[in-house]
Amino acid sequence: MSTDIPGIDPLDGLRAPQDPACDVFLTGTVFLDIIFTGLDSAPVRGTESWARGMGSSPGGVANMATALARLGLHTSLAAAFGDDHYGEYCWDALEQGEGIDLSMSHTVPGWHSPVTVSMAYEGERTMVSHGHEAPGPAVPAGEPAFPCCPPRARAAVASLTPGRSEAWVATAARNGARIFADVGWDETGRWDLDALTDLEHCQAFLPNAEEAMRYTRTDCPRAAAHALAERVPLAVVTLGAEGAYAVDSATGASAEVPAIEVEALDPTGAGDVFVAGFVTGTLADWPLADRLAFAGLTAALSVQEFGGSLSAPGWAEIAAWWQRIRTFADQDPAALQRYAFLDELLPAAARPWPLRRAVPTIGFRHPV
Repeated sequence: MSTDIPGIDPLDGLRAPQDPACDVFLTGTVFLDIIFTGLDSAPVRGTESWARGMGSSPGGVANMATALARLGLHTSLAAAFGDDHYGEYCWDALEQGEGIDLSMSHTVPGWHSPVTVSMAYEGERTMVSHGHEAPGPAVPAGEPAFPCCPPRARAAVASLTPGRSEAWVATAARNGARIFADVGWDETGRWDLDALTDLEHCQAFLPNAEEAMRYTRTDCPRAAAHALAERVPLAVVTLGAEGAYAVDSATGASAEVPAIEVEALDPTGAGDVFVAGFVTGTLADWPLADRLAFAGLTAALSVQEFGGSLSAPGWAEIAAWWQRIRTFADQDPAALQRYAFLDELLPAAARPWPLRRAVPTIGFRHPV
């Protein structure tokens, strides 16, 4: 975990005594990620490859949880953890290292942690994963499955799956949470929006361009965003190297922000970081374009580091970037103005760039 700037709360001034203690709730599978870095090329069949670096960290849904927590949001995660050393390590890294509330999580006796080995090279990644579905905690007969009763929260993040409804999403929405959702590749090939049954509960839907166009039967991601805005209050379509485009159906406003050009080392978790940045800006009631810019900035900072949750930026990284980028003589003043809203959020002094990140690993019992 990076040493963050103390005292930055993106919701400062918006909190009230009657508000829920939890800002964002999410649930899913936690993996142990082992990341090999410093590979010159993809592994070749029948040979042994040596990596110059290695890190390990909680992955899977932990990427999103970590990204939210590092941006100052009170984050609650409901997940299963193995009772092996990997599970113990992930639990400690999330609860003690990142300050994530795990009171809704549980350890499963006799179940081993899912593992992903990720190899990063040439700005891409290759992953191998292994795991078994975790049994849920014991609940009385007839009661909903885990997580049956999500805590009251300002927001919740869900991943939609065609043909499957998650009871907790409707419960969270009824309790006042704003639901932000992404979606994966539709393995059925039908790309039917009506099959995303939990979409009706969503405040915001954030697919990538390919997903958005397939679901809306359009050939332009911007047209797809407008089509999706007929189904959800906020439609956000990520455009890869082109940035992102969003439509607010309540106001009719749209916004487009270009991507920040960076040297990408590892894209793992960048989508999660983008969503976390957009959730942060939305809960803070920023203008739509500022939310897109902030989400894109946090995602850009994340791909410059290796790993998923390891690379999620906090306010220290954001402040250091903002301080450094303004020292470049050839910067376009109009482009810099796009991020001027950061001045009101960040302290005048920031840690120097580049920042040193802690890269956790398994096995050390004492600081090294």
